[in-house]
Amino acid sequence: MRLLSRRYDEIKKVVAALYKKNHIKQYPIDTFSLCKKMGIMLVSYASLPFEERSRAYVASPDGFFAEYEENGTIGWAIFYNDTMIPERIRFTILHEIGHIVLEHMENSDVAEAEANFFAKYAIAPPPIVHLFKPEDPYDIMNSFGLSFECAWNVMSYYKKWYRYHKDDNPDYELIIVSLYASVVR
Repeated sequence: MRLLSRRYDEIKKVVAALYKKNHIKQYPIDTFSLCKKMGIMLVSYASLPFEERSRAYVASPDGFFAEYEENGTIGWAIFYNDTMIPERIRFTILHEIGHIVLEHMENSDVAEAEANFFAKYAIAPPPIVHLFKPEDPYDIMNSFGLSFECAWNVMSYYKKWYRYHKDDNPDYELIIVSLYASVVR
């Protein structure tokens, strides 16, 4: 599903603001640390009792988010399938963070497309990919800790960004690059 151009920009701004607020400066992204900073509880499928684990797999083979209440406080939890490869788990957690920060309360094709784009942009933003000067998906896979399939998709997205947007330098890209540059110096 294709989103409107302005929605893609809105999601990119959300990613940049999230990274700035939580001091995300290094790649691959440590999604476990990010969730801790955000106050999001992470729950592996393996930690669930058998019946709940079975329901979790039925709900989603990858993961899902849920709101919970504890001692009068409302919070978020991300349930994830810990039998997946670490690269897939990282993407899944970013996808679920996307649902939370984009305030998705419904299950829809639009919500899924937005969360997928959020995760794709967050896991390897094109202006950061550009700094690594990748020659192929393997370079991206190794630099960003991605599966080959994800690295292939990131490479494809990066090439489009490079062809059409590399000289735009919108504020959200400058924020992401400046965070990364503060570590690289």
